[in-house]
Amino acid sequence: MKTAAAAGALAATGCNSETASETRPNIVLIMADDMGFSDIGCYGGEVETPAIDSLAAEGLRFRQFYNTARCCPTRAALMTGLYPHQAGVGHMMTPYFKDGELIPSYQGELSDNCVTIAEALKPAGYTTLMSGKWHVVPAEGSEPSRPVVGKKNWPRQRGFDRFFGTIHGAGSFYNPPSLTLDNDPIEPDSDDFYYTTEIGRHAEQFVEEAPRDSPFFLYMPFTSPHWPLHALDEDIAQYTGRYDAGWDELRRERHERMTQMDLVREEWEITDRDPSVPPWEDAPNKEWEARRMEVYAAQISAMDRAIGGVVDKLKQIDAFDNTLILFLADNGGCAEILSTRSGGLHIPSVTRDGTAVKVGNDPQEMPGQADDYQSYGTPWANASNTPFRLYKHWVHEGGISSPLIAHWPKGLKTAGEWTDEPSHLIDIMATCVDVGGASYPTERQGAVVTPVEGRSLKAHFDGRTPVPERTIYWEHEGNRAVRQGKWKIVSKWSEPESVRWELYDMEADRTEMHDLASEQPERVNEMGAAWQIWADRVGVIEWRSWDGAA
Repeated sequence: MKTAAAAGALAATGCNSETASETRPNIVLIMADDMGFSDIGCYGGEVETPAIDSLAAEGLRFRQFYNTARCCPTRAALMTGLYPHQAGVGHMMTPYFKDGELIPSYQGELSDNCVTIAEALKPAGYTTLMSGKWHVVPAEGSEPSRPVVGKKNWPRQRGFDRFFGTIHGAGSFYNPPSLTLDNDPIEPDSDDFYYTTEIGRHAEQFVEEAPRDSPFFLYMPFTSPHWPLHALDEDIAQYTGRYDAGWDELRRERHERMTQMDLVREEWEITDRDPSVPPWEDAPNKEWEARRMEVYAAQISAMDRAIGGVVDKLKQIDAFDNTLILFLADNGGCAEILSTRSGGLHIPSVTRDGTAVKVGNDPQEMPGQADDYQSYGTPWANASNTPFRLYKHWVHEGGISSPLIAHWPKGLKTAGEWTDEPSHLIDIMATCVDVGGASYPTERQGAVVTPVEGRSLKAHFDGRTPVPERTIYWEHEGNRAVRQGKWKIVSKWSEPESVRWELYDMEADRTEMHDLASEQPERVNEMGAAWQIWADRVGVIEWRSWDGAA
């Protein structure tokens, strides 16, 4: 792998040569799956997350950090420092064609013209480790619309020295599909196997085994709390009765805490309850509804415990103080409703012991066990995303807003503070290259590498003057947005001739309650034109305009 001259690459990412020393930090990058903005304690939630909250109390929290609104596009952007279309994952893991030709920005796996964080850090001497969900290439046999793609984009082939986890995007926590160790498919190795716990256990093992004379990079993407609602009985028990007051009261409680901790402003109106959701007092099946949220919260607590185990391991090997830990989420709360269909890797027909799986959000079945397959649905996703509106898939604030916590005792001068700088997943690559003293590659296996889009967040760690204003863009399933300073334009997908931009002042109205588009048409047109230039540059295709899949 050829690299650019160190000075040029470091300048491009905001790096400086002082980081390329023997004090370079270990880097631990942790991601939750389908977790709402307000779920964890340090962002206003009631869910018990002591490990994450401790990192936040001693770290830097971002109020305005953004993802891409969906699982695999987020993973592609996070790993490469590019917008997902540039990395080949403009939608999901299905390849799309136009006029018989594969659309490179929608090929459904990582492009040959990008590098992962692991590939960027390895030449700088980092040991590269991963434990968790990959989901930037189809698992073999999971996409009937394409031929088997092989392993060229699996973690070991994309720069990681060790890998435990799943190639596929979702599945049972007791028997996850496409479970892999390094390059080899494996099966759960115990009767009490629980995927969240095993992600933490293998991460601890990899850290323990890593050489002590060089830094390591650990990528730890959980599947928690993505559906199905699977949690351990002891974790569910701690939330028994906690949600009996319902989603309206939960939203009110969270909003009050978020305001008190100065995470949201009092003048921002909390969004209305989703119109498809009844008031709690009118909701049927209250016991079942409360149970759904109890299991969801239990999934997050299990993740927090696994994170705590890794933190303890770092302290045990005397590596904690010089480890940069980053925690974020891949999209907003997920309002998806599971139906009774089954089949494929996502939804198996039977459990490990052969018991038939009951699929669908059935109020007659209390979720949590291996033989049921449910989601927590729109009502609780609405609460998870307090105070914002909409969800995973959409690029209004509820779909793209993520916690970001940065913790680094030896390198963080802003411990215990918040930052308002609008930042994005594309910044994580640049940050890792910066603090790791690495050079961003210009070539990979003979292919030209697309220049990194993000910029380093290290200035915020140092407490330096914020970097100049910039523009950030989104597109997913035809949902579009632009963030430029305090202004945001956003639209939900509709037929091209009826697409309409909304305009919001994010300083005065981050909950997107007061559309100013009719008052400032020139600003809307200017930002909309900028979005189109970006879309053409990165390879966005009008949603549903392609011929189809292979």
